[in-house]
Amino acid sequence: MRHIYSRWLAASSAAILVAGLAGWAAAATRPRYGGTLRVEVRRPGDSADPPQIGFGMADLNGSFAIAQWDAGRQAVYEASETAVGGRPYLDRVEVQLARPLREQSTDLELGKTDVVELGPNELRRPAAGRKVWSSAPVRVVALVFGPRVEDARVREALSLAVDRGAIHRVLLQQQGEISGALLPQWLTGYAFLFPAVADMARARALLSGVPAAARSLTLAADDASLRPMAERIALNARDAGLAVTVGSGAADARLAEIRIVSTDPARALGVVAAALGANPPAHAASPEALYAAEKAMLEGFRVVPLFQLPEVYGVSPKVKGGPGVSPLGEWRFENLWLEGGRP
Repeated sequence: MRHIYSRWLAASSAAILVAGLAGWAAAATRPRYGGTLRVEVRRPGDSADPPQIGFGMADLNGSFAIAQWDAGRQAVYEASETAVGGRPYLDRVEVQLARPLREQSTDLELGKTDVVELGPNELRRPAAGRKVWSSAPVRVVALVFGPRVEDARVREALSLAVDRGAIHRVLLQQQGEISGALLPQWLTGYAFLFPAVADMARARALLSGVPAAARSLTLAADDASLRPMAERIALNARDAGLAVTVGSGAADARLAEIRIVSTDPARALGVVAAALGANPPAHAASPEALYAAEKAMLEGFRVVPLFQLPEVYGVSPKVKGGPGVSPLGEWRFENLWLEGGRP
């Protein structure tokens, strides 16, 4: 009898322990109110007023109200008690601006922040317990030529010299998609119709009749994270017979990044056109008209799309809920909460 009682007591204790652990796990992941979500981004946001589009800030306005705006440094949002979907779980969201990607990754590893942007280099170094959120490809990376590069043969030659495949494999770690279109394939369905191939022989042939002085140009990157890509493009250009110097500030051409901000293809193309300083196309009533408008923008090789990249974020293990980014790259922080301290 004593043996049976001992076995019953052991089984009961084990059951109580399992139930207790299950209850603790449920409590640890149950949504709770309170806490400050710390976010870091690389863009400066140096306008006098909080930006209305870009890196998700405007998407906080429905559930969070702007409480502090320190131009170029920080934006602080507080939970709105009158949010349409109900009060967010978080009390505040603090966004640190102008943080280089490497510093963001370090801050995440040290527990100084909760959500950071991840570049290809940071994706190479997986961190224990880190979650990753990713959007659809919503960032267009393109070569944009200034007025000094007058000869269309030079512009076309550089577009043909770029080894998109090597850049995609090595520098981008196969992130996003190679593309010769301004709008991504998932948005229009016709991006594959725009060529995005390297043809070094054709590039050399185009340059054979171009004077040496016209073959030299400077290239700048809009963002420091794009500089390695600009340097690789300069190497490709040299193989074709162009002398491209990578610098900063005013340049003959720039490596630009433009954000897709709408799932309406016509509106998205209009925003891209405005960012490039081009005339916005007339509203396209059909896919054929939209394709024709985009094709017209790319004629003459003043703009050469290269890649369509997603927004990728590294997330602390203590951030629960989500994902906190939509396919369009919008921030969705209203249903996130922070794991409380362990007992």
